[in-house]
Formats: sequence, C-alpha cells, structure tokens
Amino acid sequence: MTPAVRSSTTSAPPTALRLWTRARGPVLAFALLLAASITLAALQSEARHGALDPRSADPYGSRAISELLADRGVTTRVVTDLADARAAADPDTTLLVAVPDLLTEHQQEELYTATAGSGGRTVLVAPSSWSVGTLAPGVTADPAHSHDSVLSPDCALPAARRAGTADTGGIRYTTHRPGADECYPSERLATLLRLPDTTGDGDTLVLGAPDILYNNRLDQQGNASLALQLLGSRNHLVWYLPSLSDTTAADPDDEKSFLDLLPSGWIWGTLQLFVAAALAALWRARRLGPLVPEKLPVAIRASETVEGRARLYRKADARDRAAAALRSTTRNRLAPLLGVPVPQAHAPEALIPALTAHLHGNGQVLHSLLFGPPPGDDAALIALADQLDALEREVRRP
Repeated sequence: MTPAVRSSTTSAPPTALRLWTRARGPVLAFALLLAASITLAALQSEARHGALDPRSADPYGSRAISELLADRGVTTRVVTDLADARAAADPDTTLLVAVPDLLTEHQQEELYTATAGSGGRTVLVAPSSWSVGTLAPGVTADPAHSHDSVLSPDCALPAARRAGTADTGGIRYTTHRPGADECYPSERLATLLRLPDTTGDGDTLVLGAPDILYNNRLDQQGNASLALQLLGSRNHLVWYLPSLSDTTAADPDDEKSFLDLLPSGWIWGTLQLFVAAALAALWRARRLGPLVPEKLPVAIRASETVEGRARLYRKADARDRAAAALRSTTRNRLAPLLGVPVPQAHAPEALIPALTAHLHGNGQVLHSLLFGPPPGDDAALIALADQLDALEREVRRP
C-alpha cells in the first residue's frame, strides 16, 4: 500500500474579485482626479487659446484691437524672437511686449538696451517683479494685486483722462522716477505707469493687466479708447510674443532649473495633493491595539514548523542564529530543573554553578556548551544539537 499524502492549504490565494474590492476605492479616486485634471486643463486651454495674440479672434485674443488700429492707419506686425524685437526699436514704432516674464534676465537686459533712448514707445503688459526692474528701471511691482478690476484714471495723462474708467486692475507699481505719470491707482498704487525717456521723445508704459487688450473686454468701460491711444501713437506697432524656444539672446549661464519653469500653481497643487494623501492615509490607517489570538484556518504540525524554520536558517547560512536558538531553548528548560529562576537562565554565573553541582561535571565544558561561540560548519551545528539534547536528558535522569 502506498501511504496517503495529506495536502493542506495554509492560505487561500487572493481572487480577482477580492483584489478589486480592496483596491477599488483608491483606483476610483485616482480615476476621478485624473479625469477632473484633464477636463480642467482642456477647459483652460480652450479658454486661453491665443491669449494676447493679435491674430486670434478667441475671447482672450487681441485681433479686435489690431483691426481697429488698422482702420486708423497703424500697421501691426507680430514677432516671436528677440532679434526682431530689438530691430523694431524705432522712433516711429510702438513695441508691445506681451508676456515680459517669459524673457530671461539676459534677454531683458538686451531688450532694454535696444529700446532705451530709441525714441519709440515700449509697452510692457503686466510685468511682475521678475522683469519690471530690468525692463523699467526704477519701478517696483507690489506683491499684492489690485482687488478691483475697474479703476478711474486719477492722473494728468491725456490718454487716460479721455478714456475714463478702464479694466486696468492687476499688478500695482511704485516708482520714484521724475516726470512719471501714475494712473489708475488702487489703494494709492498705480496700475498704469508712463515713464518718459531721459534721452529722447520716447517713453515706456507699464500696464498692470492685459484686460484692455482682450477681444471680450474691449467693448467694456473705456478699454477700447485707452488701448487705441496707448498703442496708436506711432504709425507702426510691433507685437512681441516671447517664446520659450527663442534662443537668439539666451545666456548659457542663465539657465533655469525644471522647478523654475513650473508655474507656482502646479507646485502648490502638488503640495496640496501630498497633504491630502497624508490625511487620507491617517484616516484609513489601522489603529494598533492589543493582540487578539485567532485560530489558524488549518492545523499545522509542529514538525513542519521546525523543518520550515530549519530550511530558512540553512538557506541564509545562519548557523549562529540556529545555535543561539538551540542554546537559549535548552537553558530555558534546564533552569527550572536546577532551581534557577527563569529570568536568570541566560546568566552564566547563575546557571553554570547550579548545573555543575547537579552533574558534578566540568564547569568550563558546560559553559562552552551552553554559552560558547557559534559552530563553524553544519556538522558542528548538528553535533551541538546532539550534545544539548544529551545534556538535557542527563539532567532529567532521576
């Protein structure tokens, strides 16, 4: 007869349904977040398509003001690299810089060198503190933006007085340059500055918000009048749309890191996601409490546990740990038989004298057996196990 083979399963493999039940919450949350991010990005991309582009008829484009200027005999030319923008600096030309903050510091210096004293007009649209100090020396951008978008001129600049109220509320500026016109103040700080050149008839305009140039805002307030007067004072308008791909005047030593190129909103959004994930982890984390004994789903024989642990020790070549476990277990069993308290079973000064007195043996040999160094090979480990077993039998013998 062949012996029956008993097969037992220690744990049930996870099924697809069980895995889905465990992971469906985080997966659905991630899917919703991803869908919301894509939808929001698509909506914003559609809404801001062609922003401040005089060729775009979208709501945030500037084709309307370009056509109105054309009706008054002002030609509009779009440039996207710094070389063309510098070449356009001319007494009969208005140079509009749509997004000054996209320029590197080196490019800003090159542009200012070309426009300063050229006799033309330079219009900077909503420059922040990153660019206004270089493109308009003596001007400082206030970190707090205007709370109101519609403001009154409150200055002597003829163009502002004729236009009246306009949507200039945005970045606010301060300057101590003599002869500057500070218009459309918000909490005593101007949102439109006119800075005359000290060497010619040109000037520089610093506009705190681009709203008066948008197609969907041109017919509101005095936006159209103000935009036509600011951009139509010369026969030619050069509309400079800075591009990140423009390397004509880039300084190799003025490189930005990846984090510098990321908008601040993305950095704050990522930080908020990390905070939300940490809060969700704290909310869903298991509370550690007292250990609760549970019955195993199947019965496991002690011999199988011993064999399994022995295989692990052998695979890891951990003879020192195996020998330490054998000696510790033997000391725990011998201590009660010798009248030694269990807490002192691992103290040689307490266990060895009692064992020597009981067996009338050699204390040095017994100390080497119970507290000696680990065996050097598997054969020595097996011999140690046999000796410990023989010692325990000797102590238990009546």
